Amino acid sequence: MRDRSEVSNDPFSDVLQLTEANSVVSGGFIARGAWSLRFPAPEKLKFSAVARGSCWLRVDGQKKGVLLNEGDVILLPGRHGFVTASSLTIPPKDAYRVLAPRRGAFAEIGDGDGSECALISGMVSLHPSSGSLLTDVLPALVHVRAVSPQAAPLRWIVEQIFQEQSSTLPGAGVASAQLAQLLFVQILRAHLASSGTMPSGWLRAISDERITPALRLMHGDPGRAWTLKELAKASAMSRTTFAVRFKSVAGVAPLAYLVEWRMRLAQRSLREEGTLISEIATSLGYTSESAFSNAFKRVTGTAPRNYRNAARNLQPAPHDVFELETGPRTMAGRRVPPQASSHSE
Repeated sequence: MRDRSEVSNDPFSDVLQLTEANSVVSGGFIARGAWSLRFPAPEKLKFSAVARGSCWLRVDGQKKGVLLNEGDVILLPGRHGFVTASSLTIPPKDAYRVLAPRRGAFAEIGDGDGSECALISGMVSLHPSSGSLLTDVLPALVHVRAVSPQAAPLRWIVEQIFQEQSSTLPGAGVASAQLAQLLFVQILRAHLASSGTMPSGWLRAISDERITPALRLMHGDPGRAWTLKELAKASAMSRTTFAVRFKSVAGVAPLAYLVEWRMRLAQRSLREEGTLISEIATSLGYTSESAFSNAFKRVTGTAPRNYRNAARNLQPAPHDVFELETGPRTMAGRRVPPQASSHSE
Protein backbone atom coordinates (compact mmCIF):
# COMPACT_ATOMS: atom_id res chain seq x y z
CA MET A 1 0.00 0.00 0.00
CA ARG A 2 1.12 3.54 -0.69
CA ASP A 3 2.31 5.67 2.21
CA ARG A 4 -0.65 7.74 3.39
CA SER A 5 1.67 10.75 3.71
CA GLU A 6 2.43 10.63 0.00
CA VAL A 7 0.12 13.14 -1.69
CA SER A 8 -0.70 12.77 -5.36
CA ASN A 9 -1.10 15.89 -7.46
CA ASP A 10 -1.77 13.96 -10.63
CA PRO A 11 -4.87 11.75 -10.90
CA PHE A 12 -3.96 10.98 -14.52
CA SER A 13 -0.68 9.38 -13.47
CA ASP A 14 -2.52 7.50 -10.73
CA VAL A 15 -4.85 5.89 -13.26
CA LEU A 16 -2.02 5.01 -15.66
CA GLN A 17 -0.10 3.38 -12.81
CA LEU A 18 -3.20 1.52 -11.67
CA THR A 19 -3.77 0.09 -15.16
CA GLU A 20 -0.08 -0.93 -15.28
CA ALA A 21 0.16 0.48 -18.80
CA ASN A 22 3.33 -0.79 -20.45
CA SER A 23 4.23 0.32 -23.97
CA VAL A 24 6.56 -1.45 -26.39
CA VAL A 25 7.51 -0.92 -30.01
CA SER A 26 6.31 -4.09 -31.70
CA GLY A 27 7.69 -3.39 -35.15
CA GLY A 28 7.14 -1.44 -38.29
CA PHE A 29 7.42 -1.61 -42.01
CA ILE A 30 8.48 0.39 -45.03
CA ALA A 31 6.11 0.15 -47.99
CA ARG A 32 6.62 1.32 -51.53
CA GLY A 33 4.26 1.54 -54.48
CA ALA A 34 0.86 -0.15 -54.25
CA TRP A 35 0.12 -2.11 -51.07
CA SER A 36 -2.67 -2.92 -48.64
CA LEU A 37 -2.59 -4.83 -45.33
CA ARG A 38 -5.38 -6.03 -43.09
CA PHE A 39 -4.76 -6.35 -39.36
CA PRO A 40 -7.13 -8.20 -37.01
CA ALA A 41 -8.37 -6.59 -33.82
CA PRO A 42 -5.21 -6.40 -31.68
CA GLU A 43 -7.05 -6.95 -28.36
CA LYS A 44 -4.59 -4.50 -26.85
CA LEU A 45 -4.14 -0.79 -27.21
CA LYS A 46 -2.22 -0.26 -30.43
CA PHE A 47 -0.42 2.86 -31.57
CA SER A 48 1.05 3.62 -34.96
CA ALA A 49 3.01 6.58 -36.27
CA VAL A 50 3.83 7.61 -39.81
CA ALA A 51 7.56 8.30 -39.78
CA ARG A 52 7.84 8.86 -43.54
CA GLY A 53 5.34 9.46 -46.33
CA SER A 54 1.60 8.88 -46.00
CA CYS A 55 -1.00 6.11 -46.15
CA TRP A 56 -4.69 5.39 -45.65
CA LEU A 57 -6.36 3.82 -42.62
CA ARG A 58 -9.83 2.38 -42.34
CA VAL A 59 -11.09 0.92 -39.07
CA ASP A 60 -13.61 -1.92 -39.37
CA GLY A 61 -17.13 -0.63 -38.94
CA GLN A 62 -16.33 2.85 -40.21
CA LYS A 63 -17.47 3.82 -43.68
CA LYS A 64 -14.75 6.33 -44.46
CA GLY A 65 -11.01 5.97 -44.40
CA VAL A 66 -8.57 8.43 -42.86
CA LEU A 67 -5.50 9.79 -44.61
CA LEU A 68 -2.44 9.61 -42.36
CA ASN A 69 0.34 12.02 -43.22
CA GLU A 70 3.96 12.10 -42.11
CA GLY A 71 4.09 12.82 -38.40
CA ASP A 72 0.52 11.67 -37.71
CA VAL A 73 0.01 9.31 -34.76
CA ILE A 74 -2.98 7.09 -34.03
CA LEU A 75 -4.18 5.06 -31.07
CA LEU A 76 -6.66 2.18 -31.39
CA PRO A 77 -8.33 0.68 -28.30
CA GLY A 78 -8.06 -2.84 -29.73
CA ARG A 79 -11.75 -3.53 -30.34
CA HIS A 80 -11.68 -3.52 -34.16
CA GLY A 81 -9.52 -4.73 -37.00
CA PHE A 82 -8.25 -2.25 -39.57
CA VAL A 83 -6.66 -1.80 -42.96
CA THR A 84 -3.65 0.35 -43.82
CA ALA A 85 -2.89 0.89 -47.49
CA SER A 86 -1.50 3.13 -50.18
CA SER A 87 -5.06 3.10 -51.56
CA LEU A 88 -8.23 1.69 -50.03
CA THR A 89 -9.27 0.44 -53.48
CA ILE A 90 -6.54 -2.23 -53.34
CA PRO A 91 -7.70 -5.62 -51.95
CA PRO A 92 -5.84 -6.08 -48.62
CA LYS A 93 -3.56 -8.98 -47.80
CA ASP A 94 -3.24 -10.59 -44.39
CA ALA A 95 -0.70 -8.43 -42.57
CA TYR A 96 0.85 -11.18 -40.49
CA ARG A 97 1.40 -13.48 -43.44
CA VAL A 98 3.06 -10.66 -45.34
CA LEU A 99 5.19 -9.28 -42.52
CA ALA A 100 6.11 -12.41 -40.51
CA PRO A 101 8.65 -13.87 -42.97
CA ARG A 102 10.55 -10.61 -43.24
CA ARG A 103 13.46 -9.89 -40.95
CA GLY A 104 14.84 -6.71 -39.49
CA ALA A 105 13.31 -3.92 -37.46
CA PHE A 106 11.40 -2.67 -40.51
CA ALA A 107 9.94 -5.14 -42.97
CA GLU A 108 9.92 -3.94 -46.56
CA ILE A 109 6.85 -4.53 -48.70
CA GLY A 110 5.38 -3.26 -51.95
CA ASP A 111 6.48 -3.36 -55.55
CA GLY A 112 9.51 -1.15 -55.03
CA ASP A 113 8.25 1.70 -57.16
CA GLY A 114 6.45 4.87 -56.20
CA SER A 115 6.31 6.80 -52.95
CA GLU A 116 7.61 5.37 -49.69
CA CYS A 117 5.74 5.08 -46.43
CA ALA A 118 7.36 4.09 -43.13
CA LEU A 119 5.18 3.14 -40.17
CA ILE A 120 6.16 2.46 -36.57
CA SER A 121 3.79 0.35 -34.49
CA GLY A 122 3.54 -0.63 -30.88
CA MET A 123 1.32 -2.16 -28.23
CA VAL A 124 0.24 -1.05 -24.78
CA SER A 125 -0.45 -3.90 -22.38
CA LEU A 126 -2.86 -3.24 -19.51
CA HIS A 127 -3.73 -5.22 -16.42
CA PRO A 128 -6.90 -7.25 -17.14
CA SER A 129 -8.60 -6.04 -13.96
CA SER A 130 -8.06 -2.32 -14.46
CA GLY A 131 -7.31 -1.91 -18.15
CA SER A 132 -10.96 -1.16 -18.92
CA LEU A 133 -10.42 2.20 -17.23
CA LEU A 134 -8.65 3.17 -20.46
CA THR A 135 -10.13 0.97 -23.16
CA ASP A 136 -13.73 1.77 -22.25
CA VAL A 137 -13.32 5.55 -22.48
CA LEU A 138 -11.36 5.79 -25.71
CA PRO A 139 -13.04 6.25 -29.11
CA ALA A 140 -12.56 3.76 -31.96
CA LEU A 141 -9.73 5.94 -33.25
CA VAL A 142 -7.58 8.61 -31.64
CA HIS A 143 -5.90 10.56 -34.45
CA VAL A 144 -3.31 13.20 -33.61
CA ARG A 145 -2.47 15.10 -36.78
CA ALA A 146 1.05 16.35 -37.35
CA VAL A 147 -0.28 19.87 -37.94
CA SER A 148 -2.05 20.04 -34.57
CA PRO A 149 -0.55 22.14 -31.74
CA GLN A 150 -0.15 19.00 -29.59
CA ALA A 151 1.91 17.15 -32.21
CA ALA A 152 5.30 18.83 -31.71
CA PRO A 153 6.57 16.50 -28.94
CA LEU A 154 5.09 13.51 -30.76
CA ARG A 155 7.06 14.27 -33.91
CA TRP A 156 10.31 14.33 -31.94
CA ILE A 157 9.52 11.04 -30.17
CA VAL A 158 8.54 9.31 -33.41
CA GLU A 159 11.76 10.40 -35.08
CA GLN A 160 13.80 9.13 -32.13
CA ILE A 161 12.05 5.76 -32.20
CA PHE A 162 12.64 5.51 -35.93
CA GLN A 163 16.33 6.23 -35.46
CA GLU A 164 16.65 3.73 -32.59
CA GLN A 165 14.84 1.01 -34.49
CA SER A 166 16.96 1.62 -37.57
CA SER A 167 20.26 1.53 -35.69
CA THR A 168 22.46 -1.12 -34.13
CA LEU A 169 23.33 1.04 -31.14
CA PRO A 170 23.64 -0.76 -27.80
CA GLY A 171 20.50 -0.39 -25.72
CA ALA A 172 18.28 0.42 -28.71
CA GLY A 173 15.55 -1.90 -27.46
CA VAL A 174 15.44 -0.31 -24.01
CA ALA A 175 15.54 3.19 -25.47
CA SER A 176 12.69 2.34 -27.85
CA ALA A 177 10.57 0.99 -24.99
CA GLN A 178 11.09 4.12 -22.91
CA LEU A 179 10.25 6.32 -25.88
CA ALA A 180 7.15 4.22 -26.59
CA GLN A 181 5.92 4.81 -23.04
CA LEU A 182 6.42 8.54 -23.45
CA LEU A 183 4.69 8.43 -26.83
CA PHE A 184 1.65 6.77 -25.29
CA VAL A 185 1.37 9.43 -22.59
CA GLN A 186 1.72 12.20 -25.15
CA ILE A 187 -1.00 10.67 -27.34
CA LEU A 188 -3.40 10.65 -24.40
CA ARG A 189 -2.46 14.23 -23.52
CA ALA A 190 -3.12 15.31 -27.09
CA HIS A 191 -6.46 13.52 -27.03
CA LEU A 192 -7.46 15.30 -23.83
CA ALA A 193 -6.47 18.66 -25.26
CA SER A 194 -8.11 18.34 -28.67
CA SER A 195 -11.06 15.99 -28.43
CA GLY A 196 -13.63 18.60 -27.41
CA THR A 197 -16.55 17.32 -25.36
CA MET A 198 -15.98 13.73 -24.28
CA PRO A 199 -18.54 11.39 -22.73
CA SER A 200 -18.82 11.76 -18.99
CA GLY A 201 -16.30 9.66 -17.08
CA TRP A 202 -12.96 9.85 -15.31
CA LEU A 203 -11.05 10.84 -18.47
CA ARG A 204 -13.23 13.87 -18.95
CA ALA A 205 -13.10 14.60 -15.24
CA ILE A 206 -9.31 14.84 -15.07
CA SER A 207 -9.31 17.28 -17.97
CA ASP A 208 -11.83 19.57 -16.29
CA GLU A 209 -9.87 22.31 -14.57
CA ARG A 210 -12.73 23.29 -12.27
CA ILE A 211 -13.04 19.94 -10.50
CA THR A 212 -9.37 18.89 -10.76
CA PRO A 213 -8.51 20.35 -7.30
CA ALA A 214 -11.08 18.05 -5.71
CA LEU A 215 -9.80 15.05 -7.65
CA ARG A 216 -6.28 15.77 -6.42
CA LEU A 217 -7.48 15.74 -2.83
CA MET A 218 -9.30 12.43 -3.21
CA HIS A 219 -6.42 10.77 -5.03
CA GLY A 220 -3.86 12.21 -2.64
CA ASP A 221 -5.58 10.82 0.46
CA PRO A 222 -8.32 8.35 -0.53
CA GLY A 223 -8.68 7.11 3.05
CA ARG A 224 -9.76 10.46 4.43
CA ALA A 225 -13.44 11.07 5.17
CA TRP A 226 -13.77 13.86 2.62
CA THR A 227 -16.94 15.89 2.80
CA LEU A 228 -18.78 17.53 -0.05
CA LYS A 229 -18.12 20.88 1.62
CA GLU A 230 -14.34 20.36 1.65
CA LEU A 231 -14.22 19.22 -1.95
CA ALA A 232 -16.42 22.06 -3.14
CA LYS A 233 -14.28 24.59 -1.28
CA ALA A 234 -11.11 23.24 -2.93
CA SER A 235 -12.77 23.77 -6.30
CA ALA A 236 -13.96 27.27 -5.36
CA MET A 237 -17.63 26.40 -5.83
CA SER A 238 -20.73 26.09 -3.72
CA ARG A 239 -21.66 22.56 -2.70
CA THR A 240 -24.63 22.48 -5.05
CA THR A 241 -22.75 23.87 -8.05
CA PHE A 242 -19.82 21.54 -7.42
CA ALA A 243 -21.99 18.44 -7.01
CA VAL A 244 -23.91 19.17 -10.22
CA ARG A 245 -20.80 19.90 -12.25
CA PHE A 246 -18.86 16.92 -10.91
CA LYS A 247 -21.64 14.47 -11.74
CA SER A 248 -22.16 15.94 -15.21
CA VAL A 249 -18.43 15.61 -15.97
CA ALA A 250 -17.48 12.42 -14.14
CA GLY A 251 -20.79 10.60 -14.58
CA VAL A 252 -21.06 9.91 -10.87
CA ALA A 253 -21.40 11.95 -7.67
CA PRO A 254 -18.18 13.11 -5.95
CA LEU A 255 -18.35 10.81 -2.93
CA ALA A 256 -19.38 7.87 -5.11
CA TYR A 257 -16.29 8.53 -7.25
CA LEU A 258 -14.21 8.39 -4.06
CA VAL A 259 -15.66 5.00 -3.12
CA GLU A 260 -15.01 3.64 -6.61
CA TRP A 261 -11.41 4.85 -6.56
CA ARG A 262 -10.88 3.22 -3.17
CA MET A 263 -12.16 -0.08 -4.54
CA ARG A 264 -9.81 0.13 -7.52
CA LEU A 265 -6.92 0.63 -5.11
CA ALA A 266 -8.23 -2.21 -2.99
CA GLN A 267 -8.27 -4.56 -5.98
CA ARG A 268 -4.62 -3.81 -6.67
CA SER A 269 -3.70 -4.43 -3.03
CA LEU A 270 -5.67 -7.68 -2.95
CA ARG A 271 -3.60 -8.96 -5.86
CA GLU A 272 -0.44 -8.37 -3.85
CA GLU A 273 0.93 -11.05 -1.58
CA GLY A 274 1.31 -10.36 2.10
CA THR A 275 -1.18 -7.51 2.45
CA LEU A 276 -3.84 -8.28 5.04
CA ILE A 277 -7.42 -7.31 4.23
CA SER A 278 -7.59 -5.50 7.56
CA GLU A 279 -4.57 -3.41 6.52
CA ILE A 280 -6.23 -2.53 3.22
CA ALA A 281 -9.40 -1.53 5.06
CA THR A 282 -7.50 0.75 7.43
CA SER A 283 -5.45 2.37 4.67
CA LEU A 284 -8.65 3.27 2.82
CA GLY A 285 -10.31 4.77 5.87
CA TYR A 286 -12.71 2.03 6.90
CA THR A 287 -13.31 1.48 10.59
CA SER A 288 -13.41 -2.30 10.32
CA GLU A 289 -12.68 -5.13 7.93
CA SER A 290 -16.39 -5.94 7.72
CA ALA A 291 -17.24 -2.36 6.74
CA PHE A 292 -14.66 -2.50 3.99
CA SER A 293 -15.82 -5.94 2.84
CA ASN A 294 -19.41 -4.76 2.57
CA ALA A 295 -18.36 -1.73 0.51
CA PHE A 296 -16.13 -3.84 -1.72
CA LYS A 297 -18.84 -6.39 -2.41
CA ARG A 298 -21.43 -3.70 -3.08
CA VAL A 299 -19.22 -2.01 -5.70
CA THR A 300 -17.60 -5.05 -7.34
CA GLY A 301 -20.15 -7.78 -6.79
CA THR A 302 -17.72 -10.11 -5.01
CA ALA A 303 -16.18 -10.37 -1.55
CA PRO A 304 -12.52 -9.32 -1.05
CA ARG A 305 -11.41 -12.86 -0.13
CA ASN A 306 -13.07 -14.33 -3.22
CA TYR A 307 -11.42 -11.69 -5.37
CA ARG A 308 -8.02 -12.43 -3.85
CA ASN A 309 -8.43 -16.20 -4.28
CA ALA A 310 -9.39 -15.79 -7.92
CA ALA A 311 -6.39 -13.53 -8.51
CA ARG A 312 -4.05 -16.04 -6.88
CA ASN A 313 -5.41 -18.79 -9.11
CA LEU A 314 -4.64 -16.61 -12.13
CA GLN A 315 -8.30 -16.59 -13.08
CA PRO A 316 -10.43 -13.54 -13.85
CA ALA A 317 -12.13 -12.55 -10.66
CA PRO A 318 -15.93 -12.26 -10.76
CA HIS A 319 -16.87 -8.79 -11.99
CA ASP A 320 -13.22 -7.93 -12.70
CA VAL A 321 -14.53 -5.92 -15.60
CA PHE A 322 -17.69 -4.40 -14.24
CA GLU A 323 -20.89 -4.32 -16.24
CA LEU A 324 -22.64 -1.00 -16.22
CA GLU A 325 -26.27 -1.24 -15.26
CA THR A 326 -27.61 2.08 -16.52
CA GLY A 327 -26.29 5.46 -17.60
CA PRO A 328 -22.73 6.45 -18.53
CA ARG A 329 -19.80 4.28 -17.45
CA THR A 330 -18.24 5.33 -14.20
CA MET A 331 -14.79 4.52 -12.91
CA ALA A 332 -15.84 1.14 -11.57
CA GLY A 333 -18.55 0.61 -14.15
CA ARG A 334 -21.43 0.62 -11.64
CA ARG A 335 -23.35 3.36 -9.95
CA VAL A 336 -22.65 3.72 -6.24
CA PRO A 337 -25.01 5.74 -4.05
CA PRO A 338 -23.24 8.85 -2.67
CA GLN A 339 -24.06 7.83 0.87
CA ALA A 340 -21.97 4.68 0.40
CA SER A 341 -18.81 6.71 1.02
CA SER A 342 -19.36 6.84 4.76
CA HIS A 343 -16.61 5.14 6.74
CA SER A 344 -19.12 3.32 8.87
CA GLU A 345 -20.38 1.28 5.92
